[in-house]
Amino acid sequence: MKIVFRVDASLKMGTGHLMRCLTLAQVLKENGANIEFICRKHKGSLIGKIRLSGFNVHELELLEETEVDNKLSHSHWLGTTQQQDADNCIDILKVKKTDWLIVDHYALDIKWHQQLRPLVKKLMVIDDLADRQFDCDLLLNQNLGSQIRDYKDKVPNHCELLLGCDYALLRAEFARLRAQALEKRYNTKKIKNILISIGGSDSKNYTYVILQQLSDNFNVTIVLGKQSPHNQMLKSYVKDKSITIIIDADNMAELMLSADLAIGAGGSTSWERCCLGLPTLLYVTADNQKKIAKKLEKTDAVKIVKNFEQDLQEIIDDFSSWRIMSKNASKVCDGLGAKKILQYVQ
Repeated sequence: MKIVFRVDASLKMGTGHLMRCLTLAQVLKENGANIEFICRKHKGSLIGKIRLSGFNVHELELLEETEVDNKLSHSHWLGTTQQQDADNCIDILKVKKTDWLIVDHYALDIKWHQQLRPLVKKLMVIDDLADRQFDCDLLLNQNLGSQIRDYKDKVPNHCELLLGCDYALLRAEFARLRAQALEKRYNTKKIKNILISIGGSDSKNYTYVILQQLSDNFNVTIVLGKQSPHNQMLKSYVKDKSITIIIDADNMAELMLSADLAIGAGGSTSWERCCLGLPTLLYVTADNQKKIAKKLEKTDAVKIVKNFEQDLQEIIDDFSSWRIMSKNASKVCDGLGAKKILQYVQ
């Protein structure tokens, strides 16, 4: 079975879309599928990472002066018009026999889907926002509280909807370490180890803001993406401190297992933390994270940061709130979503 992913990463949009597609691609590959990617060469594209993961990538050029659409709220993420992107992808797919085209991009909608449909047997969309029209056979929204009514009149009648955290795309190590992590949380008495991970780019440098307010009483590990623009400055800032910085960590599940508290952004990594029952002080770093963040906070799985020092101190002073967050987070996601999707992509 031939499967092609159309997905991008960049400093502007972050890396979450690409990383979850890589997770699904790996599971599909392990079950016999032939996988390729189509990605535009944005700054921070992570195309090299896809290739290191063993997949072929078709690169789309990023032009210095190019027209963009403004129809969708995230049209600017594409770096060109939907029509130009569709033409680029048609040139690639017209010479390939493709069973599934899997699209994860807020800047692409029904206009793009309808042009690519004739070239593939089936089309799948990975979405979070339900803010546009789709023409697809399968749609995945892995977010807490996503519902059928969100997609009323936005998808074809035949489209199957996979909704909720049961389908969250997490790498296999999260499910593997889940039982160990939950036992560790049960036996934790106080917060000693803090993991700071504000997405793959952290273009606004939330990490630095957090470090300025964090006392020296904790063991702190910071995870940064290779393309994050503030890496060198942060390395200089922590050189005389007992703080560990890891660039492009390939063991996030282990790092989350070791942590007692995460300080992180919304987005796809929320489900990783939930799977391991890791309480989180959550920063909303983009508008498209607000809805998910509020739903997580409503379930007492996270605490959205309003005043960092005060919010942290409240958890330290009332450790029962930490236990409630851990317990509720663990109920959100079991880490087996990618395997559950296999039965639908055939």
